[in-house]
Amino acid sequence: MSTVERLMGDSATLGVSLTEGDAARLLALLEELTRWNRSYNLTAIRDPEAMVTHHLLDSLSVSPDLVGTRIADAGTGAGFPGLPLAVCNPQRHFTLIDSTAKKLRFVCHAVQLLGLGNVTAVHARVEALKADTPFDTVVARAFAPLPQMLARVASLCGPASRVLAMKGKWPADEIAALPGPWRVLGSRELTIPGLDAARCVIALAPG
Repeated sequence: MSTVERLMGDSATLGVSLTEGDAARLLALLEELTRWNRSYNLTAIRDPEAMVTHHLLDSLSVSPDLVGTRIADAGTGAGFPGLPLAVCNPQRHFTLIDSTAKKLRFVCHAVQLLGLGNVTAVHARVEALKADTPFDTVVARAFAPLPQMLARVASLCGPASRVLAMKGKWPADEIAALPGPWRVLGSRELTIPGLDAARCVIALAPG
């Protein structure tokens, strides 16, 4: 089985249907990330198989949880989960936000490389942004403990927005410390092919 075929199959177990072309583009993204890593140290994960698991499949796992058409990736780093999600959701527009210039330079380069017309990269601190129109979904992966994360993304949200917090083990203490009026809409465990570690996604709403 080719790497492309395996990525397509593993993605299908997550509820994400990738075309052969999409899978090839995602693998090209990892190849470019590997190349940039030699000079810019964008990510600590260097093993090719681990990159597929931790960067691609982990990112794609929350695709079924997205709502609406305007999606923000708060603290995108080198473009995860935003870039993989943008590849498999061409009907949605993604705004990828990060305060680290070298990581945003890679994101902008990757957007051009992959021909993604549905991605905007923003170099800023998340909490410094004020969305003129609230985002439908705000995704945050390994961004901060829930109370701090929600405080930082609040200016991106409106009453109907959904925040998807991608976490490892169930963060009981963080849930207990949720600031009002935030509430949990739902949650689910994520089983990432090839990843022997706990993952969950928590959907939250501002009231």
